[in-house]
Amino acid sequence: MSPPHLSDPVPRRQSSTDLFDQQREDWRRDPQVAFDAWLARQHFRRSSAQVYQAQWGLFLEWLRARQKSLVTVDTQTIADFVAGLEIRKPQRVRYLRLIERVLDHVREVEASSTNPARFIAQDGEAAWRNARDNEPTGFLHHAERAALIAHLFSPVQALSRAQRWKERRDRALIAVFLGGGLKTGEAAALTVSCATPGSPWITIDSANPMLVRRTRLAPFASAILDAWLAERRLVGLAGDLVFTASPSGRPMHKATMLRAVDALVDAAGIAASRTSRASPHTLRNTFAADLFESGVEAELVGQWLGFVQAVSANRLYRAWQTWMEQQNSRVTEEPDPAAPLLPEARTDRRFTRKAGSAES
Repeated sequence: MSPPHLSDPVPRRQSSTDLFDQQREDWRRDPQVAFDAWLARQHFRRSSAQVYQAQWGLFLEWLRARQKSLVTVDTQTIADFVAGLEIRKPQRVRYLRLIERVLDHVREVEASSTNPARFIAQDGEAAWRNARDNEPTGFLHHAERAALIAHLFSPVQALSRAQRWKERRDRALIAVFLGGGLKTGEAAALTVSCATPGSPWITIDSANPMLVRRTRLAPFASAILDAWLAERRLVGLAGDLVFTASPSGRPMHKATMLRAVDALVDAAGIAASRTSRASPHTLRNTFAADLFESGVEAELVGQWLGFVQAVSANRLYRAWQTWMEQQNSRVTEEPDPAAPLLPEARTDRRFTRKAGSAES
């Protein structure tokens, strides 16, 4: 008896925990629609669902360009796709895991149940592994943080009315990153009802009621946000978003936020001395670092950052400790200009002092 093919109707028990519980025929006809239908019934966070959709869509485009399908895709095609991704190794692993789970479902009832993605994942020498791991978790130094905060409070001068409100907006945006630990997506969705003037507490809404949280702004961030909300009312911006891209109330795009961070970090004079970019995530990490240094427990820091699992907060705490140790070691390695001169070594391995140096 020949093995069943994708066109054969195969009865199977539906499972809500199976990644792809559509009939194989659905996946053969339109894998994007089948994927979206499954995704709509799950309880993923919206941000996670969007990532999965983007990853899956990119892979399908790759297959179509090479006249491949989920039935005909082979190991080399998947290997070429993953190796060509301009991302770091951990992100490549996530792509591969997604593809692997799809093909597990598509081929689960075939007599020759082979999954080309699994062969690639198990190949320790595969080309896709030739990507750097994630950079170490980054933070701002104390001096960098102080310089950035000082710039956020500096006068806004020589700007038109339109430029002025956008400058105030951008400063408040950086303030909630650095002094509130918000993510870009959270800042983009923040509404005026989530903040009360004069109060350091803001509410971070979520489509999932279990993920709604409150976080406490640092005093500087609370003051800057209050100033921006007052400016926002004065200008008369439409809508209820705290950070709007236009007077009509259009939401800010993530790319606009990144440019705002780059511009203000540069204006504060700290960009040139940094070896890595000070991103919104760097500012979020620095918010956590300031709390750690103040003695706030990692568990509470994790709650304010919106971590679902305590292990995430503990991991960030360890990363901060490692970073602090590295900074301290660099300080001790730098010579002290006020220290007495060391004796010069002679060729006979004895020492001679410089002229004028004090005798011990």
